[in-house]
Amino acid sequence: MPGARKNISSGTPWEPVVGYCRAVRIGPYVHVAGTTATNAEGKIVGEGDPYAQAVQALKNIQSALEKAGASMKDVVRTRLFVINIADSEKIGRAHGEFFHDIRPASTMVQVIALVDPKMLVEIEADAYVGE
Repeated sequence: MPGARKNISSGTPWEPVVGYCRAVRIGPYVHVAGTTATNAEGKIVGEGDPYAQAVQALKNIQSALEKAGASMKDVVRTRLFVINIADSEKIGRAHGEFFHDIRPASTMVQVIALVDPKMLVEIEADAYVGE
C-alpha cells in the first residue's frame, strides 16, 4: 500500500513516553524528527563542540533515512536549531560536508534551550524518495 506509514525508532527509552519516533515514512515522504548528537547509548557526543555535535546529529539523520529506505541525497529540507548563533559557521560547515552537492532548502535559527543543556544543535530533515 503506497500510503502505508512506517515509523522508524531510534530505540531510546523516551520515545514511547513522549510519543514520537526518530522518523516517519509515508509514501515517498520521510520526515526526520529533531535529532541531536547522541550515540547508541543515548550519551551526548562532542560535548562543548558545535561542529562535532552537528556531525553526529547528521550521522543520526543519515541512519534514520537509511532505515526508512532513503538517503541523504533525498533530503529536500533541513532545519537547524542552535543554542548560539555565533556557532553558525562551525555547524554550517558540518551541514555543508553532508549536503554540499545536494543543497536542500535550509533554515538555521537560534533557540533559548534544548532538552539537555549540553546539547548545542538539533537538526530536522525532510526527504522525498522519487517515484
